[in-house]
Amino acid sequence: MNTDNHRPRSREAVPHTEGWTLRHEGEALPAQVPGCVHTDLLAAGRIPDPFIGRNELDVDWVGRTDWEYETTLGARDTAHERTDLVFEGLDTAAEISVGGEVIGRTANMHRGYRFDITGRYAAGGAATPVSVRFTSAYTAADAVREQIGARREAYPEAAPFIRKMACAFGWDWGPILVTAGIWKDVRLDHWSTARLDRVRPLVTVEGSAGRVEIRLDVERTDRAAGRTLTATVRVGGQEVSGSFDGDAATVTAVVPDVDLWWPNGHGAQPLYDCEVTLHDEDGAALDRWSRRVGFRTVEIDTSADAHGSGFTFVVNGERLFVRGVNWIPEDIFPSRVTTERYRERLSQAAEAHVDLVRVWGGGIYERDDFYDVCDELGLMVWQDFLFACAAYPEEQPLRSEIEAEARENVARLMPHASLVLWNGNNENLWAFRDWGWEERLAGDSWGEGYYLGLLPRVVADTDPTRPYWAGSPWSGSWDHQPNDPAHGVTHSWDVWNVADYTDYLDEVPRFVAEFGWQAPPAHATLRRALPGEELRPDSPGMLHHQKASDGNGKLERGLARHFEIPEDFDRWHYLMQVNQVRAVATGVEHWRSHWPLSAGAVVWQLNDCWPVTSWAAVDGDARLKPLWYELRRLYADRLLTVQLREGRPAVHAVNQSARPWHAEVELRRMSAAGDVLGRERVTLVAEARTVANAPVPDALLPDAASGEEYLVADADGLRALHVPVRDLAFRYPVPEYEVTLAPDDGTGEGVGVVITARTLLRDLLLQADRLAPAAVADQGLLTLLPGESVTVRVRNWESPDAAVARAALFVLGQP
Repeated sequence: MNTDNHRPRSREAVPHTEGWTLRHEGEALPAQVPGCVHTDLLAAGRIPDPFIGRNELDVDWVGRTDWEYETTLGARDTAHERTDLVFEGLDTAAEISVGGEVIGRTANMHRGYRFDITGRYAAGGAATPVSVRFTSAYTAADAVREQIGARREAYPEAAPFIRKMACAFGWDWGPILVTAGIWKDVRLDHWSTARLDRVRPLVTVEGSAGRVEIRLDVERTDRAAGRTLTATVRVGGQEVSGSFDGDAATVTAVVPDVDLWWPNGHGAQPLYDCEVTLHDEDGAALDRWSRRVGFRTVEIDTSADAHGSGFTFVVNGERLFVRGVNWIPEDIFPSRVTTERYRERLSQAAEAHVDLVRVWGGGIYERDDFYDVCDELGLMVWQDFLFACAAYPEEQPLRSEIEAEARENVARLMPHASLVLWNGNNENLWAFRDWGWEERLAGDSWGEGYYLGLLPRVVADTDPTRPYWAGSPWSGSWDHQPNDPAHGVTHSWDVWNVADYTDYLDEVPRFVAEFGWQAPPAHATLRRALPGEELRPDSPGMLHHQKASDGNGKLERGLARHFEIPEDFDRWHYLMQVNQVRAVATGVEHWRSHWPLSAGAVVWQLNDCWPVTSWAAVDGDARLKPLWYELRRLYADRLLTVQLREGRPAVHAVNQSARPWHAEVELRRMSAAGDVLGRERVTLVAEARTVANAPVPDALLPDAASGEEYLVADADGLRALHVPVRDLAFRYPVPEYEVTLAPDDGTGEGVGVVITARTLLRDLLLQADRLAPAAVADQGLLTLLPGESVTVRVRNWESPDAAVARAALFVLGQP
């Protein structure tokens, strides 16, 4: 009798996320899976919310404690040959037992784990106990450090010695909340004969056709050794099959006349369903794998030229100026991030005309749904491997963990059309050469072998369709300083740390992957995070929610170069927002005006993982800071800006779109009092993806000595200002304006706050969260000339009042 005929064929995946218990020192609490110890303790009321006040300090013990998760498996009632217990993510150092026997140990948050429990899974009505014991990440990291030796570099924390989200140990925008737990899904896999172990689609474009080369690996049961299997690939209306009797196969499908996937703002994002089915020799389906793929080409042009060597993204043959943001973990407890939260934050990026998101190396490889949303929105993904600001030992046991982690995640993420670059690390090559590591390390391994050896080899073996870059920053070779602005990728942090944002104007880097300026979160966010506290820049809660070294000192020194530092907190808060916007705008407008020499700006950062003073455009409570609105202007296809060329102002029409821009620019020389001192029109013709410029006529150059003249440039609804002196030297008039309300017109766009200027109103800001915590305005900082008016629409404001709106308005020159 052939028992195979009575055995189920197709793999069954059964989620097992219910019924878990968290134990510590005899106490048992309900556990949510996916989740972590902190979130379970919060749900049980055992710890205070670490995001509130200084509670973070009171929960430090959680990360230094060992924990155990327990559950039971019901009786094994499947006829499949094999049952695997699959953990998609364990954070981090864990020992797994089934039926009282240890079946495995883990040491990497960034990998998945599969354990064959067929012989340990009881049948006949009995339940099988399962235990996952977590050792504190501190303890686990210290054990590795003791085994292979500490590294004498700048940051002696635990992160380099354990494969865990590095920012859990704290960062200059993040709390120290060292997690443990089952942070991704758990399931039981029941299967027979064979299953798909790894599927790698190499998606390329050949002429007008799309090519999908499926490389797959299978795992077989002992009974299935040597049997003939068949893999069928379906994509874009094409179906191709291939048979094989080993553990690996390649099947290729060609899709004629494909529609190309384009980045946000450059075209559509068509995606094609791709399905792989594994069949046995009788044709029965054993396993299925499905993803969506997109067809596009991508390369990085790093060729040498008269200025150095570039770093230009070329997608579908088009050279692009990248308009990017850096992404950190959306929550310090990543298991709390839902697909909806991913979509909200990434949609905000797309709405701000962002076309690239850099997933930073001190966080995590995000879940697949993050990249799914990026595929849909046209957000190119620059993916760091997870190394940041530290010397990473290259000895065992870390080396094998890192290679396994890299191979798994490259294979997992490579189906996504949005993924355009693999990057080796964040700032480690730079640190070795320029931060004194080379001398202090004195020959100890520190990660160079990963970035220049192991990782490029893994990418070449696993995903040869995408470019790899060794680090950010990185000049391309040791022949140049790693952060040389004339070569490759640059980080610009001296401006924030020690200089003024006007220093951005001194260089034209080829590609800026990190730069930024801090500002506090929204007022309503501070009120929630610091309940009952009198808000001051140096109040205990404000200082605790400022993690940057001398952060407030840098904020105030940066402000003092442009404004008098106010004693009033509300005014301080507003001016810090203005300064953040001015800083980022100074850099982006300058670099965009130098396209194609300068080929990208990736602002630090889009998002926050808790309520904090930081460089983010969206704060930890998901409120839009003025920087977000400014990015929407700065990253638009068309940007009007006035920049100095050969020491004099010139008006620039920056055109990122695929269509020419014929810009009729009205130039006005204005006085602070509102008089028009000169007027002229200039025609600029910027062809597709080019920049056109013209010098400002002599008669329209503002008199810097007067301290009360400025230039206004207007074209096609866009405006640029050129003020030849810093704000401290400009004689702002006392602002005069009227505020009225326009009711919601039924479109859902909200109540209109109509502001009519009687004087110059520069950097006018309606802080909507002061009207109601949930209120959202449709505009950020605005500049109005005398006689102009604007309507700011406010959603989620249930009790509109003109006097309340006026109190929430801030403007320069206002006492």
